[in-house]
Amino acid sequence: MTGNSEVTLQGINILDAPCAFRHNHLAMKNGKQFPKSLLQATRYFEDLNVCVDFVAAMRWPNGVACPHCESKRVSYLSSRRIWKCMNRDCHKQFSVKTGSIFEDSPIALDKWLTAVWLVVNCKNGISSYEIARHLKVTQKSAWFMLHRIRLAMDSGSLEKMGGPDSGPIEIDEAYIGGNPKNMHLSKRPKARLANVPRFIQDQDGKTIINPAAKMPCGRATDKVPVMGMLERDTRKVRAKMIPQVKREVLQEAILENITKGSTVYTDMLAAYSNLKTLNFVHETVTHVEEYVRGNVHTNGIENFWSLLKRGLKGTYVAVEPFHLDRYIAEQVFRYNNRATKDNPLNDADRFALAVSQIAGKRLTYAELTGKVQETTQEPF
Repeated sequence: MTGNSEVTLQGINILDAPCAFRHNHLAMKNGKQFPKSLLQATRYFEDLNVCVDFVAAMRWPNGVACPHCESKRVSYLSSRRIWKCMNRDCHKQFSVKTGSIFEDSPIALDKWLTAVWLVVNCKNGISSYEIARHLKVTQKSAWFMLHRIRLAMDSGSLEKMGGPDSGPIEIDEAYIGGNPKNMHLSKRPKARLANVPRFIQDQDGKTIINPAAKMPCGRATDKVPVMGMLERDTRKVRAKMIPQVKREVLQEAILENITKGSTVYTDMLAAYSNLKTLNFVHETVTHVEEYVRGNVHTNGIENFWSLLKRGLKGTYVAVEPFHLDRYIAEQVFRYNNRATKDNPLNDADRFALAVSQIAGKRLTYAELTGKVQETTQEPF
């Protein structure tokens, strides 16, 4: 993938993008089998020329194009692993890192690609300390790398879910934050009354926990609300942090992401009560009495919440709300691209798909730390 050479594309892959063919074609061109495991990947990408060829093939499937003017009249400088645009009005130099999540990074591509492989294929995520140990970089650099990779994994979609002829869509909310019982007394929610006894006796004389003395949960806490939607036919999920759990906020997200006339399953939250007036087929399940009534349930999206919380609590431990959307996007990517009978993906497919999404996404350290506003905006 140097100079003006192009890769001929054939067929479509699992996500209507010929990523699988591209990386297999490139492996045959290099005389090597494309890696199927982490061990093979570290050996395959030990040569920086192979790294450049692979990233270029994923980024420019129809031939290298200048990221500044989109001209394909480019010349490859092999000694520096960069291209020079030959367009008379441009003449700028660029590399595979230019205009991508890798831009301005002094870290070599072999370490970047290893990090991408680890993030997209670790079911519960991987911490910055572990990345730092594996790649021999500082924890601060590893943390910055992980957030840039999460930005690439955030594919977003402007296409609406569902439709009158599609399967039902499950909608639910989750609340992300620390457990009140683990907080310092001064930071705990002031919901437990001082004069309410912790234990009481029921009618049979058994000692039970007083419901009035329990710690608040869900909407009664200061946790960050996250809204999710799962389309049962495609088994694809969308999730996004929302400012508050109110009717206007939830309905705006539903109207932006779901086609009118779709069948929607929710719990008994009052904010969903008028979805039928918005031309949705709306069914509810009362979690106080039941979790499943025939095909009406929200267990699919609840499964996604369990995977998300397992990663946040077990791997990342403490996540600031300012960064939460990128952690959600990371788990959404892995969930939507997991191996199924209809879509038998492997680690290499997920890796190639993530690398194909690096272009046009830039995250600087100033944006990451909130010193300036982030320029890359993704849809729900």
